[in-house]
Amino acid sequence: MNLASVVRAESAVLIPTYDRHRVLFRRGRGCYLFDARGRRYLDMLSGIGVNALGYGHPAILRALHKQADHLLHVSNLFFHDYQALLAQKLARISGLPRVFFTNSGTEAIEAALKLARAYARLRGANGRRPRYRVLALENSFHGRTFGALAVTGQAKYREPFAPLMPGVRFVRFNDCSDLRRKFDGSVCAVLLEPIQGEGGIRLLTREFLSLARKLTERSNTVLIADEIQSGLGRTGRWFAFQHYGVQPDIVTVAKPLAAGLPLGAILARERLARAFSPGLHGTTFGGGPLACAVAAAFLETVENEQLLERVREVGNYFKSRLEKLQQKHAVIREVRGLGLMLGVELTHPGKTLVRQALAQGLILNCTHDTVLRFLPPYLVTRKQVDQASDILDRLLTRWRPETKKQRRLRA
Repeated sequence: MNLASVVRAESAVLIPTYDRHRVLFRRGRGCYLFDARGRRYLDMLSGIGVNALGYGHPAILRALHKQADHLLHVSNLFFHDYQALLAQKLARISGLPRVFFTNSGTEAIEAALKLARAYARLRGANGRRPRYRVLALENSFHGRTFGALAVTGQAKYREPFAPLMPGVRFVRFNDCSDLRRKFDGSVCAVLLEPIQGEGGIRLLTREFLSLARKLTERSNTVLIADEIQSGLGRTGRWFAFQHYGVQPDIVTVAKPLAAGLPLGAILARERLARAFSPGLHGTTFGGGPLACAVAAAFLETVENEQLLERVREVGNYFKSRLEKLQQKHAVIREVRGLGLMLGVELTHPGKTLVRQALAQGLILNCTHDTVLRFLPPYLVTRKQVDQASDILDRLLTRWRPETKKQRRLRA
C-alpha cells in the first residue's frame, strides 16, 4: 500500500484521535527513519522518547529473536524467567526495592495513585481518618486515563471528560508558598515530574522538590516522581530525581523501558509495597516474558555502552548549539533541559516549523504550543546534532510565524 491508500484505509476504519503527518515509514536504522519512497529522516524525537537505542540495535534484535522463539506470553498466574531479573535491575539503579509491571506510562500512574491511596488507608486502619487528596502540579501531564487525566494540570486535556476522579488539587509550578498552603491533613500524595515533558521541558527547582520531600516525609505521606519521559537515562543519569539528591517513595517509568514494546512499571519503597496484596491490583499483559527480556537487554546495553556518559556529553553539546541559535534568532525565547531532553521555547506557535523541518528530513515536535521538543536516541552523534541544528538554523532564518488570524482561518 502507498501513503494515499493507507490514509484512505485509516479514515474509513479508525477513530480519529491523531493528527498524523502525511509520511508512511517503513524501516529504521540507528537514528534514522526511512519512508515508503526510501527517503531518510533524522529522528530527533525517537518515538516521543521510546526508541532510546534508535532503530535496529543488535542487542535488542538478539533479545527479541531469542525470546520470540521460546515464549511470548504467560499469565501472571505463573512465573517466567525475566520479571525478577528486570525488577532487580530497576531496583538497583533506582534504590527502590519493589516493582510492579504495567503496559504503559498511564497505567503506571494509575497504579501509583492506587498504591498511595491504599497506603494511606492502611495507615488509617487504627482509627485515624485516612488521607485521600493528591497534590499535582499545574502544567503537568500524566496520561489519558481517568485517574491520570484527573492529576494532569492542563485544562485542555481534562475538561472534555469531566467530571474526573475527585480529590485532586493543583499547585503552581515551582511555587513553594503555594505548596505549603495546599499541603494539609487531607493529602496522601504529591505527584510531580522532575522535568515536565508535555508541559514544555520545564525543570523543577531544587528548592521546590526538596520542600515536597520534606513535607511528605514529615507527614509519612507519599512523594511520587513521574519519570515516564525523563527516566531511564534520558537526562544523563538513570533518573532525573538523581540530579536533585532527593529519593521519592514511588517512581513511574515506561517509554524507553522495552525499546519499543509496551512496558511500564512503578518502583516503590518496601513499606508502601505492603499496602498491595493479591487481588488489589493486577494486569493481563504487564510484565510479559518478551517485553521483560527486551527491557533487560535495554538496561544492559545502556550500561555496557556507557550511554549515560554519552547522553551527558552529547546533550551538553546539543544544548550549546541550540543556545547559539538563540543568540542568532530573536524568535527563540529560551533553551532548557537536561541531557537529551531539550526544549526550545519560541515566541510564536511552532507547529508550522515542525512541518517545515519534516519536509527537510528532520523529525521533532512542538509541545505546549510554543516549545520545540528534542528527545533523540541516546546514540545520537555530534555530527547528527550539527545536522539538526543547521536545518533548524536555515528554517528559522526564513520562518514567518503565522498570525492569529491565519491560525483561525486554517483551523
